[in-house]
Amino acid sequence: MDQSTSTAGPTPSNKRRNVSSPTRIQALNDDIMCTVFSFLGFIHLIRCTAVCKSWNKVIDKSKLLEILYREQREIFGGDFDIFTSSEGTWKSKIQNLAISQHRSTLHAGSVDIYQWKGHSDGIDKCKMKNGLVLTGGRGKVMRLWSVERYKCLAEYNLPQTGYLKDFNFDESKVVALVRNQICLWKRDERSIFSSKSGHFPKSSCMCYVDPEAIVGCEDGRARVFDMYGRKWSRIIKMHNGPITCLSVSDDQLLIGGSSFGHISLSDLSSDQQVATLKTNDFAGLTTLCYNSRSHILFSGSRSGRASSWDLRMMKQLWEARVSPNLISSIQHMRDDISILAVGGVDGVLRFVDPQNGGFMSNCIIYESSRKIIHSETSLSTVTRKKGLRVSEDARFDLMPRISRPSISCLAVGMQKVVTTHADGYIRVWKFSK
Repeated sequence: MDQSTSTAGPTPSNKRRNVSSPTRIQALNDDIMCTVFSFLGFIHLIRCTAVCKSWNKVIDKSKLLEILYREQREIFGGDFDIFTSSEGTWKSKIQNLAISQHRSTLHAGSVDIYQWKGHSDGIDKCKMKNGLVLTGGRGKVMRLWSVERYKCLAEYNLPQTGYLKDFNFDESKVVALVRNQICLWKRDERSIFSSKSGHFPKSSCMCYVDPEAIVGCEDGRARVFDMYGRKWSRIIKMHNGPITCLSVSDDQLLIGGSSFGHISLSDLSSDQQVATLKTNDFAGLTTLCYNSRSHILFSGSRSGRASSWDLRMMKQLWEARVSPNLISSIQHMRDDISILAVGGVDGVLRFVDPQNGGFMSNCIIYESSRKIIHSETSLSTVTRKKGLRVSEDARFDLMPRISRPSISCLAVGMQKVVTTHADGYIRVWKFSK
């Protein structure tokens, strides 16, 4: 009896362990994956093609995108036949259709806002890539979130020696400017490397293109940190006054905005200044947004003015007042300039025509609508609200601040905009037809 009992004992426990072990997505064959993908709409299916090579291969092989495109081809005209074009052509048409739907939903679609308390302290900046958002600000931690699940995926603790100025991330690492030093984390391990504090005037902003991080300083110079060599490698003179914002083009052109409203362009390969662009605004630039496909640069200022520049001709295309006061962030979806999102101190999420700076739409929070979503995936409860579109001639100053909390930063994705706020909240604005 004792022997039989001891022999039979472990068997149920093993079975329980086998049953409870999760099934990974890699265990599903192509046919099952194709069936799952067939339930998705056009935009969501396009998003899935960017997740990984295996998903892209399954979707491409199944012809699902071609089928969905045929159903919606009246957008391009009823006589258009997808199968008369080459593969490259119809794929570009699919991309154009996705961008067209993205633009139309941001311009005039319905708005649902999902919000939660992301930090106990205020949030100054956010960056979004591939459905992930990195946030940070006045506290001693940065957090990486899933936009779709509102879930905190990782935390990155800052060194106690300073406060966060700026940051960015990619598939393998997180790079941050903390006071006058560069900090580097591995995405998975969350181990930290900190450079020696730079002996230079106060830093204000950072951008990075692997393997270099570039820091803008109050003395008008940019300091370059070699992340592989782990040392400050060179200094680039850009302005006579403080550098307030930085960006880097795909062809190694360093773009820096100043507190005097000027934009300086320098060649990273030679450290030589290429050009200086002057706006009609002397209030100081706060944000830059560069489009690598069109070579168009957008800037926002402390006085609420936005500018557009063609960097191939070094020519200003337009300059317009798009906000009554400071613009904290002006962004578009990567490689797309069909619509610009603008956020600032007055808390109104604005959409601007990138061709001329004209107003397209304005959104605020419709405070009377409120629905609690019980979620264990976030650090706090997620609340869903409705967004309200308002005309440009509306008296925003008379509207309650609770419906338009100041926007400290924003990021644009396919049919969505993420905004962060000084009260520590993260808001995901989702747009649909």
